[in-house]
Amino acid sequence: MPLEFLISALVTLLVVVDPIGLVPSYLAVTHGLPKRARRSVALRAAVIAAAILVGSALIGDWLLRTLSIGLPAFRIAGGLLLFSIASEMVFGVRIERQSRQAEEAIEEHVRNVAAFPLAIPLMAGPGAITATVLLAGRGEGDPMRLAILLAVIAFVATHFADPSGVLWHIAQPLRMRPK
Repeated sequence: MPLEFLISALVTLLVVVDPIGLVPSYLAVTHGLPKRARRSVALRAAVIAAAILVGSALIGDWLLRTLSIGLPAFRIAGGLLLFSIASEMVFGVRIERQSRQAEEAIEEHVRNVAAFPLAIPLMAGPGAITATVLLAGRGEGDPMRLAILLAVIAFVATHFADPSGVLWHIAQPLRMRPK
């Protein structure tokens, strides 16, 4: 049973966060920055996104109960949101929107770029938060499942920031050279 939960959580968060799909946005936002600054942006974005998703996993259910929102209603709303994100990905709208958001944020300071648009809303957006809360609710308070979910969140976030991760291997040959 924990293996099923691990696979489900990993696939869900990898699809929703989409670290490979973030490459164009990352390249656009970090265009012209030195290598050290690019790594700093990636690490900071990953830490911010992981903190948001961990917070969602830990207090999401409590917050829903406090607001009198039942988990079944949240599942329906979350399913509709995830369907919307999936349809955007299929039709290519998501990448276009992410690129537009990244271009709008290029003029921002490096420290702010990591928080917006990379960490929020691209990595830890509504879809990722919804998926995290639903996965935590599916864990039914089991500490082992919660630990698995937190490990998956850490894996997905560090996969974005790790210089040996997939993002870096894709981004290095594609990286735009400063003029």
